[in-house]
Amino acid sequence: MESSPLVALQSRTDLTKYGDNALLLFTLQLRFEIEDIDAVATNSLTDSPNDKKCDLVYIDKENHIAVIAQGYFCKKPVLPSEAPANKASDLNTAVAWLLSTPVQDLPTELLRSAATELRLALKNKEINSIEFWYSHNLPESSNVNNELNAVTRNAQNAIRQNFEECTDINISALEIGVSAISSLYNSLTTPILVPEKLCVSISKGFDVATADWRAFITTVPADWLYSLFKKHDSKLFSANIRGYLGSRNADANINNGIKKTAQDDPDHFCVFNNGITAITHDIYHDETNQILELTGISIVNGAQTTGAIGSLETAPSSDAKVQARFIVCSNPDTIKSVIRYNNSQNKVEAPDFRSNDSVQSRLVSEFINIPEAEYSGGRRGGSEDVIRRRTNLLPSSTVGQALTAFHGDPLNAYNTKSDIWKSNSLYDRVFSSKTTAKHIVFVYSLHEALNDFKRELLEKRNGNTITDAEKAQLGFFLNRGSTVVAMTAISACLEVLISQQIPDTFKLSFGNVSPTVAKSIWREVLEPIIALISQLNPAVENGIKGQSSTASTIQTFRSLVDAVKVPNAETYRNFKNKVEIN
Repeated sequence: MESSPLVALQSRTDLTKYGDNALLLFTLQLRFEIEDIDAVATNSLTDSPNDKKCDLVYIDKENHIAVIAQGYFCKKPVLPSEAPANKASDLNTAVAWLLSTPVQDLPTELLRSAATELRLALKNKEINSIEFWYSHNLPESSNVNNELNAVTRNAQNAIRQNFEECTDINISALEIGVSAISSLYNSLTTPILVPEKLCVSISKGFDVATADWRAFITTVPADWLYSLFKKHDSKLFSANIRGYLGSRNADANINNGIKKTAQDDPDHFCVFNNGITAITHDIYHDETNQILELTGISIVNGAQTTGAIGSLETAPSSDAKVQARFIVCSNPDTIKSVIRYNNSQNKVEAPDFRSNDSVQSRLVSEFINIPEAEYSGGRRGGSEDVIRRRTNLLPSSTVGQALTAFHGDPLNAYNTKSDIWKSNSLYDRVFSSKTTAKHIVFVYSLHEALNDFKRELLEKRNGNTITDAEKAQLGFFLNRGSTVVAMTAISACLEVLISQQIPDTFKLSFGNVSPTVAKSIWREVLEPIIALISQLNPAVENGIKGQSSTASTIQTFRSLVDAVKVPNAETYRNFKNKVEIN
C-alpha cells in the first residue's frame, strides 16, 4: 500500500507536467513549505539531456541554503526493497560539474546558469548550507547511505579547493526516500512526531496559562537533551522547518560555541544560551519528586542548541542547564503562530507580516469579484495548502515578485523577494492605494504566460521539434531570473504596444477578467515579442545585472519591439482594445 504522501502526490494534477520530477518537486515543497512550486520548478529544474546527473538546483539566498538533487521514480509493478545505489553515486558527477568545472565547459545552458548563480552565492557568502538529495519513492538503505557519504566528502573537498571563503559551510547528502518523505508530510499534518511520554528531573519551574494555552517554564539538564537527540534525531524538530543545521569548526559559528560551552563551562550554559521552546500534548509536574512529565515533544525553537548538544562525542555534564518552555495548546491557529513567532530566523513566511494591513485587506475583498481567482493577502494557508494546492490561488509571494519586476526592479524581484514584504520602501512601492486586484491579475498573468512559453520551448527541445529561432528564445529563458527581467522589459514596451502614453502603469488592467483569460490575452501579443526575447541576454547572462546595465539592454529591446510594430499592427491593436487604463 502506498504511503499518504504518495497518495497525496497522485492528486496533484498540477505537478503531472513535470513527469518523473513531480515527486522531487513535491518533496521540495514539503521540506520548505513553498507556496508557488511552479515558479520554483521553472527556475530550478535542470533535468535535460546531458544534465550531468543533476535534476534540480534550488538556491534560496534569503534562507542561505541550496539543494542539489537527483531524482528517481520507480514505476515497476512490484517495487524493490531499496533504490539503486548508483543513482546516489551519480551525485558525485553533479558535484564535479557544478563546483569545479569551468562554467564555459558546462554542456547545457541550464547547468551554466545554475552553476553561475550557485558559485556567486558561495563567493558572496549568501549560502551557508548545501544539501545533496537523492529523492525517490523507495525505502532508504545502507547501500545508498554509503554512496552519499562519499558525495559529502567529495563536495567538502570541492568547496575547499574552489571556495576558500566558504570553509564554514555545512555540507550534507540526504536520501529522501519514502520514510523521509513521510516524515516531512507528517510534520505538516501532525506537528509532534515524538509522541511518547518523557520524564525529566527539574529543580524549579512555574506554570503560565490562558484559556487558549498552558506553558511550563523551567530548566532541564543538557544531558537529557543529549539523550533525546541521540534517540530521536530530526524527529524532535518536526514543527521547526529549519531543523538542525550542523556545527562547524569556525570559532564564529554559533553551534560550535554552544558545544564548547556545554563541554568546558557547564555552569554558565544557562545564562549564555537562549534555551528551547517546545510544544507537547500534555504536561504533569510532580512537585514532590521534582519530576516533569511530558506527553510528546517537538522543539519549535532551539534546534541548533539541541543539535549541538546532541552531536557531542560524549554526554555533557548534568550541571549544564538549558532554559526550557513547554507549551500545551489544542488550537491549530495558535500552534502555527507559536511556531512562527518562536522561529525568528524563518523568512519563508515574510508575507504573513503584512496580512493584516489595510492594503492587503482591501485587495482580498476586491478579489471576491474576480472570476476564478483567489488571493490570500499575504496570509499563508495551513498544511493542506502546501500538500494539495488551491487551484485558483494567486500565491502572495509570486504576486509581490511579479509586481516588483513589472514596475521596474528585477534585481529585488529575483534576489530579495521576502524583503518585498519586509522592507517598507520595497513594499510601499508595489502595494499602495493605487494597487488593485485587476492590476494584480494583469501583472501576474504576464508572469504565468512567460513561464508557459519557457515550458513549451523545453518540451519542443525534448521532443526534437524545436527550430533554430526557438533555440535562441529558449537560450534566454534558461538563464536564471529570465522571467522577471522579461517582465520588466515588456512593461517598458507597453506604450509601444498600445500606441499611447501611460501616465501610471498601476492603472493598467484587462478589466474584471480571470487570470486564465488574462493569460490568453498576453499570449497573443507575446508571440511576436518572444521572437525578440534573446536580445535581453546581456541582462541575464552570468546573473541578473545592476539597474543601469539592465536598463540599457531593455532600451535596446524596446527599440526592436517598436521596429516590428508595422508587421504586427493588428496584433498590437487587438491587445490595445483589451487593455483598460483607469
